[in-house]
Amino acid sequence: MVKVSRRFSEAMEVVDLERAYPLSDAVDILARMPPAKFDETVELSAKLGVDPKQSNQMVRGMVNLPSGSGKKVRILVFTDSVDAALDAGADHAGLDDLVKKIQDGWLEFDVAVATPASMKSVRAIARILGPRGLMPNPKSGTLTNDVADTIKQIKLGGRVEFKMDRSANIGVGVGKRSFTKEMLIDNVNTVVESIGRARPVDFKGGYITALSICSTMSPGIKLDAALYINY
Repeated sequence: MVKVSRRFSEAMEVVDLERAYPLSDAVDILARMPPAKFDETVELSAKLGVDPKQSNQMVRGMVNLPSGSGKKVRILVFTDSVDAALDAGADHAGLDDLVKKIQDGWLEFDVAVATPASMKSVRAIARILGPRGLMPNPKSGTLTNDVADTIKQIKLGGRVEFKMDRSANIGVGVGKRSFTKEMLIDNVNTVVESIGRARPVDFKGGYITALSICSTMSPGIKLDAALYINY
């Protein structure tokens, strides 16, 4: 039998793990759970009905959280215009020097942005960045010539990326425990809508089959996925 902490046990007492709740009720339940000693991240988890083995059913995208993510995002930019990228707010900027640094094992950043002209060099580390969801690509908005605007959107707009894993699951941070109920509801609904818009064109059948929210140190709270059946 798996041993859990006292706080986790107390959190489980305020939720019915078998029940699916409306989002408003789920956020209320999360607020009643004992908090950790730090401002926990709140995560939305989605189970999709697509086949992850089919390349034409891959689901990924980028979304701007209306209430922000509550997280400081470290941005790396692959570009020859280093000074311009740093002035625009990038935490790291460069090209061949950063490629070499990443090849040597350095990965101290959260989002990688690249200009189309830099991609010849960046492809050399695709096998490192790709599995971690860090490879710049046009679908997520991180492959762009407008580096300054992209950095602004990521820094100020709570821009987060979502990507389906090999089990057809998606996990996205949607805020912090310190957020108000309204902020979390707005962020969750915005992410679900974005996942809905990313539905593969040719896919038939149930798309979003299960949803839940949790904080870093809490059990999951099931959401009523039927409320999102249009997706």
